[in-house]
Amino acid sequence: MELNYKFILFDLDGTLSNPKIGITRSVQFALSKMGITEENLDNLDHFIGPPLQQSFSDYYSFNEAQTQTAITFYRERFSEVGMYENTLYDHIPALLRELKDNGHTLVVATSKPTVFAEEILNYFAIHHHFDLIVGSNLDGTRSAKTEIIQYILDHFSQHPCEDFIMIGDRKHDIIGAHNTGMDSVGVLYGYGSEGEMNEIKPTYLAETVLELKKLLLSKNSPTLI
Repeated sequence: MELNYKFILFDLDGTLSNPKIGITRSVQFALSKMGITEENLDNLDHFIGPPLQQSFSDYYSFNEAQTQTAITFYRERFSEVGMYENTLYDHIPALLRELKDNGHTLVVATSKPTVFAEEILNYFAIHHHFDLIVGSNLDGTRSAKTEIIQYILDHFSQHPCEDFIMIGDRKHDIIGAHNTGMDSVGVLYGYGSEGEMNEIKPTYLAETVLELKKLLLSKNSPTLI
């Protein structure tokens, strides 16, 4: 049996592209401006995926004003350099093209500000595959993945939730899908661990982009988690 999801929602960071260098260097820059030295970029991987507001607060105990200042510093570097320190995962353009050719409607659902997401998709020349790109607002509103997914469902309100599936590499993507009643795929080639995924329980798991392609385009029933 072929999967019947008409609308396929993709997270951006860690799902379509590997943004590690751009994000972690921009966080490193922001922290230095805040008087904090972090030389090891690997220690900043946890910033990839969740909203910046949450990460600066969770990991550095910044108050609201400090968090906003850190985000301003982050965007200073990210908007000029960081967003381009980024690479598409192998086989992503072919996957998007084949999904479109098979009649699927593709949507980006990211906690990254929409303006940055659009610029990155244009930079990679994959913007045209997507019917809708939804991210957060620059003022920090609509940053939770649940809000973003719900906005997409409201945009396509004539279609039932069963027509949609969310694909992402972090628990926030799967939680957003759970909260809106949507099925999900947890991918393991990004920045979420297998343990994280097993704990949050997406509908399906995919270890590679090619496994994801097989799952979405297979004529055979996939294995549920």
